[in-house]
Amino acid sequence: MQTLIFNTTLKTVKVLSNYRHTGDVVESFDNVPTVKCSELGFYEVMQKMDTESLGVIPVMRLPISNTNMIIVK
Repeated sequence: MQTLIFNTTLKTVKVLSNYRHTGDVVESFDNVPTVKCSELGFYEVMQKMDTESLGVIPVMRLPISNTNMIIVK
């Protein structure tokens, strides 16, 4: 099991190798306006490449079946 922590205020994502208080940070991303739930059973971390760009691209997919997602304000 892994944990994805999405901070909606800071627009950051951290992926932990285990649960919230016991896991090591595996990946982290800044400039993340949203995390999508795809129809294929994945969380998609969507990142803005720069502040002037209006587009976002997926930078990571995590299977919903073994990922806890925590949304922090």
